[in-house]
Amino acid sequence: MASNLPDYVASAQPVPLANRVPWFKSTAQTYAGIMLWFVFWQDVPTAGGSPGGALAQGLGVALVGLVVAALLCHFLYYLVPGMLGMKTGLPLYIVGTSSYGVIGGFLMPGFLMGLLQFGWLGVNACFSAAFLVKPFYPDKTLMEVISTPPHIVVAILWAAAGAFMGLKGIQYVAKVATFLPLIPLVILIILVFGSVGGVASFDPAEPIAASEAGVPLTTWGVFAIILTYVIGFFATAGAAGTDFGMNNRNAKDVQLGGLVGIAGAKIFAGGLALLIVAGAHGLGKASIPTMMNPTELMYDLFGLNVGAIFMYLLAIAAFPPACFSAFIAANSFKTTLPKVNPFITVGIGTVVSIILAATGLAAQVIEVFSVIGASFGPVCGAMAADYLLAGRRWAGPRAGFNPAGWISWIVGFIVGAFNLVAGLFEATQAYSNLVPVPPLAAFVVGFVLYYVLAKAGMESKTLEMPEALAAEPTEA
Repeated sequence: MASNLPDYVASAQPVPLANRVPWFKSTAQTYAGIMLWFVFWQDVPTAGGSPGGALAQGLGVALVGLVVAALLCHFLYYLVPGMLGMKTGLPLYIVGTSSYGVIGGFLMPGFLMGLLQFGWLGVNACFSAAFLVKPFYPDKTLMEVISTPPHIVVAILWAAAGAFMGLKGIQYVAKVATFLPLIPLVILIILVFGSVGGVASFDPAEPIAASEAGVPLTTWGVFAIILTYVIGFFATAGAAGTDFGMNNRNAKDVQLGGLVGIAGAKIFAGGLALLIVAGAHGLGKASIPTMMNPTELMYDLFGLNVGAIFMYLLAIAAFPPACFSAFIAANSFKTTLPKVNPFITVGIGTVVSIILAATGLAAQVIEVFSVIGASFGPVCGAMAADYLLAGRRWAGPRAGFNPAGWISWIVGFIVGAFNLVAGLFEATQAYSNLVPVPPLAAFVVGFVLYYVLAKAGMESKTLEMPEALAAEPTEA
């Protein structure tokens, strides 16, 4: 009966079809803004600091790996959540009750989404503070600037301001957030024009030879590291496709929004970052022969003054994402912990963000994105399996904790986080590369295990829905 539903499910109201907007006014521009955030594209060429980075096997291999990763993000991680949102008009924390149950849905994916936002706030504060401080340390790299006293002070202020604005002033941030992604877009284009002349002359052997330690990545290694990085960065945003999809009019909006805003924007921003690095090295302008970070190379391409201005502008453009992370976390906690003041929950989370930023832990992007991918890879996988088993529709809320969803998430998370955990201990370091492309492996495990367990009868019963929820909007 509908009366068995918790209030947060029973009271949910779908977004009416009359209130939906085209893909280019919602999904595409929002996702594109995320992909233009410098935190994404600046580390596409670095490949975790390996000799030659993602360009160790040449520009062509890196570009193909980026295209594959971008398409996987669209088709595996975003498309089903987006279609579920469009078909139901409901947000992720309601749609997720099918995969995880009406009680379990409180925690997964809603509460988990809120928790992980503080990881994003930490990453944002860490790198934005580094960009603001770096011009005062012209002889240091970004990584060397991180955790210096000025960086710590700026990171604390940045995270606190982002959290406060996310709680109280998000409406003001939203008014300018639509235009701020134009800043990194323009800077990327300028950097490409300043370096494109050297692309044809780029020789990956030169930065590899300049490296004193480490082994360059093989072709498969380049593919694996790009897929791990790009998918891990995107995993939470993929599940959030439900919240974008519920504002789309039809399936075409969902598809085009993802193809342009996700796959297209990833290929554009990440591809330009690869071209900039290759071009700078091909022109012989890389003052540090091993440097594969395009934002560091801004100084070499355009000088200290212009490079400093670019860094300030990129940091300013990164402030709205910091606010939105706190805003999403606050909304998650208001839903799952309605009796707790969000200033308390967001305040505690912000302290964690500050610790991650100030210590430099948030700068270890491969590790950070591995955790995110391990957390939400199995969520996206389980949602995809649930969607297909239900006949390409939302199955409806399920009772309690849905065993198929929770077991698939636990096993998927273990698989996705295995390499990272194994690398922490000397006795297990030999196994730290055992799982190929952990975020993708986590998705596959989540999908397969949910499908098998559901077929074995390990789904909790579907609860009767109120008429407002059962009336599914058309996708035509």
